[in-house]
Amino acid sequence: MSTRRVIESDVCIIGSGITAAMAAARLAENTRASIVVVEAGDETVPLEARASLRQRYIDYDENPWQHDHVDGLEAAGIQSRSMQVGGQAMHWGAVTPRFSPEDFRVRSLYGIGEDWPITYHDLEPFYAEAEERLGVAGEAGPAELDPRSKPFPMPAIPLSYNLTLLKEWAEKSGTPFWSQPSAKNSVAYGDRPPCCRSDTCSPVCPIGAKYSPDFTWNALRTAGRVQLMPRTVVRKLVHVSGGDRIDHAVATDRDRADVPVEFRARVFVLAGGYVWSPHLLLLSASARFPDGLANRSGLVGKYMAGHRSVSAQVRVPFRLYPGMNVQHSLVTKRFMRPGKLDRYIRHDLRVWESAAGGEPRLRDDEGRVLMGDALLADWRTRSERGSARLRAYYDVMPARDSEVTLDNARRSPWGDPLPRIRLRDSDASAALRAPTEANIESLFGEMVRAAGGELMNVSHGNFQDHPCGGCRMGSDASNGVCDAHGRTFQHDNLFVIGAPTCVTASCANGTLTFVAVSLRQAAEIERTLG
Repeated sequence: MSTRRVIESDVCIIGSGITAAMAAARLAENTRASIVVVEAGDETVPLEARASLRQRYIDYDENPWQHDHVDGLEAAGIQSRSMQVGGQAMHWGAVTPRFSPEDFRVRSLYGIGEDWPITYHDLEPFYAEAEERLGVAGEAGPAELDPRSKPFPMPAIPLSYNLTLLKEWAEKSGTPFWSQPSAKNSVAYGDRPPCCRSDTCSPVCPIGAKYSPDFTWNALRTAGRVQLMPRTVVRKLVHVSGGDRIDHAVATDRDRADVPVEFRARVFVLAGGYVWSPHLLLLSASARFPDGLANRSGLVGKYMAGHRSVSAQVRVPFRLYPGMNVQHSLVTKRFMRPGKLDRYIRHDLRVWESAAGGEPRLRDDEGRVLMGDALLADWRTRSERGSARLRAYYDVMPARDSEVTLDNARRSPWGDPLPRIRLRDSDASAALRAPTEANIESLFGEMVRAAGGELMNVSHGNFQDHPCGGCRMGSDASNGVCDAHGRTFQHDNLFVIGAPTCVTASCANGTLTFVAVSLRQAAEIERTLG
């Protein structure tokens, strides 16, 4: 075996997704620290290649994100296998709501779940910073529902004709709706053009109007502020002999597996997301820490959280003309901020236009096969009335054994156990599932009765979206893996940032909160670096 390769820095960040990019950007601006970023995956597709790759996706159904995962590094049940420079946010939906103040105090307010060791007030400045760094376009909802200290950095993406009609329709129920904030430019911002609203976001924004982490990495690399090393798999963290501080990380270069790589740093930062950060801590067990690093409490990998949804298709009593910005939606936080509750039921609510009903179908409502003139007549009749989609994410409190563990029966190409994921509701949350879903269904019916239309179908999702947890922050080592700033309780130079440190998953898309939490944690790393 060849001589090992040693790379030294002040800060070693493991992972290159959106939270790593935000933390690295803040550290680069506010310190003189040398920063090394280690990524197991490949470089991402450059912006200039995305239009042609998107066309090949349309023509041949090819994956436009070439080499966006690493064969052999996967886990059953993982939400995304995306592993590349920029991570999953290279092709995210860019929906960026905040959590509400209640999310941080569910135990105190409602007697369920656990309180965070921070409040909305503590995180609010970092929400504003996250919106500025990502470039979020939005409009503030009513102050009592959507508290914020600063306006959005960009005005909201304009509502299409269809969403304008749907807003009027939805508000007949007495609930206010507003434009869902998104990390897409409504005007030129950050050297990137405004969104054309032409529905190319999925799977590719070919012009860069939607934020993705490669823009941040490109700027940092051009300025010489980070050394980013792709195709390098960190397999273990090693503490000093007889002590608790992390001394170095052991890695494998995928191009030169015979040359071990060793990363040495003053501070180590885990930014691998809700699966790979706890997985690395578990892999790093030693004689001193036989259950893995930062795990004397036994909470590494535990309390993995997410939220479920209830959705409906609604025929509305007016015609819609689909084709412009159908990914954009209306949102309300009225049901996220419900006030005093006899029973804990909290959810968001979103409204989109829907293609369902606008497309031809092969069977009618009675199940009869449609062909020829009958198919066309059915299609024309249904197209005269528009179709909307309603969806509510509802809060799910995790059980302690909602977890990621090591699967010794499945191993990576380098012989390490792969993660095994199991999401499970707490008993109290499981008991609330049926009444919560019934409550949301009833709300959908009330909206239709108030505004007109027809409730065509309702579906209940079993999938837990926007997962987080696994290294949750706590007030002390008995109820958390790390403190409120992401510093692990047992290792003072080891931080975990972003999604793994979140205590609960709220009932709204989590990425903006993951970023805000990371920025607050990066501020503590700045203080550590002095």
